[in-house]
Amino acid sequence: MAGESIGVIAGGGQFPLLFIAAARAAGRRVVVVAHRGETDPQVAEEADGVCWVKLGQLGRVISYLHNEGAAETVFLGTITKTRIFRDVLPDFKALSLWNKIDRKQDDAILRAIAQALEGEGIVVRESTLYLDHLLFPAGILTRAKPNRQQRHDILFGWQQARGIGALDIGQCVVVKEGTVLAVEAIEGTDATILRGGELGGEKVVVVKVKKPGQDFRFDLPATGLNTVRNLARVGGAVLAVEAGQSLLFDRKEMVAAANAAGIVVVGVRESADGSLLLE
Repeated sequence: MAGESIGVIAGGGQFPLLFIAAARAAGRRVVVVAHRGETDPQVAEEADGVCWVKLGQLGRVISYLHNEGAAETVFLGTITKTRIFRDVLPDFKALSLWNKIDRKQDDAILRAIAQALEGEGIVVRESTLYLDHLLFPAGILTRAKPNRQQRHDILFGWQQARGIGALDIGQCVVVKEGTVLAVEAIEGTDATILRGGELGGEKVVVVKVKKPGQDFRFDLPATGLNTVRNLARVGGAVLAVEAGQSLLFDRKEMVAAANAAGIVVVGVRESADGSLLLE
């Protein structure tokens, strides 16, 4: 495995850069398919090779990975979802695939692309490959702890978030005193937090969980410093995230920002009987 090429199909954010460093430390040669307008240009400096593409150039992606000898690849980083309706110019291979997808939702699209890649002999690996240390830890990470009402809201929000996840709508909800204020859809977590905070005022609770049957190859829930900053902007009280099933970036800086704002950050585990463990 060491020395063999692995591909990265990269969106935005720091995740692709973290993977490149970890994979190269493990002895892998890393080649990146970078998306114009999304991927950090620094990938060109850190990777062993890079190919810049526009959304929808699936044939070019496959050709590049084949030419670089990459029989494995990972999906990493974010793509602005609303661009699907504005900026995609699909090539023949992508258009053919798109027309076969009945539900144009995250999982359906990504699973179809992964199936197309694997049909070309390119195995799609889990996005946490070499990066297990980024999984959200269990327990309370901050000085502040959830009070009784907030614990009730975490349980309530967990059930609602699981429900929208089962429908492949989103992974995050904003709640307060047993009321759903905002549900994440195509706009993403940060916009959902700001909208929920505007509607509910201070002390809202944000709950983010995996989708039932979450595929670790793509679209894992992710939180970090910006999540807490946005929650602080609206005077939010709690960020509760499913432990071990989501990603945490900038942990030290995120916890420091939460402590400064008096925000509770907790990694929640679900026991076999369905009860939630917060400690």
